[in-house]
Amino acid sequence: MPRFKTSKEVYDSCVKDTCYKTQNEVDIVKIKHKVALSSADLDFARPQMPKLPKDSLQWSTVYKLHYDAFHQVCEAFIQFDRVKSEKHQCLFAYIIEKHPELDFDWAFLEKIRTARNGIQYYGTPSSYQEWNDIELQINLYINTLRKVIDEKIKNTK
Repeated sequence: MPRFKTSKEVYDSCVKDTCYKTQNEVDIVKIKHKVALSSADLDFARPQMPKLPKDSLQWSTVYKLHYDAFHQVCEAFIQFDRVKSEKHQCLFAYIIEKHPELDFDWAFLEKIRTARNGIQYYGTPSSYQEWNDIELQINLYINTLRKVIDEKIKNTK
């Protein structure tokens, strides 16, 4: 079993491997587009959830859509730092290391990332219970980032 790496270890490795690319400018149009894509994923998933039986494989889709929505707002958020990350793990490590004010939990980010990778790449479905275990926290993180992004957009005008 692989050893759990800290956010600092992952961040340092990502810096060494040049996974962070510096952007020339803060592209507000692109940021707004990413936030809109995030909202679209959630707007699609949320109305379906009350209809799903607890034993449905579609909980994997709900999980992935929420993960994708979170990933989009993370990417939008770090664009204010003029940074783009080439890997999801590097993106999350960047946010943990460079934005401790968000108070995000590294273990949670690794949990959702590895679960999403299991669904996406290894055919490991997510259950209703797995979704239920992360629902509150992932929605809190998405909402937190959206509020911060909205404030940053207001302040750049």
